[in-house]
Amino acid sequence: MNTGSQGKKVRKHNVLKSFVFAFSGIRTALLNERNLQIHLAVSLAVMFFGIYFGISRVEWIIILMAIGGMLSLELLNTAIERAVDLATEDYHPLAKQAKDVAAGAVLVFAIISVIIGGAIFLPKILIFLQ
Repeated sequence: MNTGSQGKKVRKHNVLKSFVFAFSGIRTALLNERNLQIHLAVSLAVMFFGIYFGISRVEWIIILMAIGGMLSLELLNTAIERAVDLATEDYHPLAKQAKDVAAGAVLVFAIISVIIGGAIFLPKILIFLQ
């Protein structure tokens, strides 16, 4: 192990281990976080409808960016919640604010994602219904 600039031990991992840690975090969150499970299920449904309606390459890129952003933000929200819970078991207004702000970030992106999905799929649904 190397020593960092402030005397703390710094571990260096190879790239493969970094991927193993990342996938472990995703797996843990998927198994334990209901909201992430919901976002994943909705994402799979959106991809199904993307295939069904034959959305364009540009529409796919936009949809995949929205899905990736949504899942990533939910993972970050989970990490923030865990870190705050680790830092204190007692109620603290700053801990509540940290959790609420992280949840707010997820909500903002979820709203934007719904708007994106509506802009892409609503015209196709209306044509389908005619």
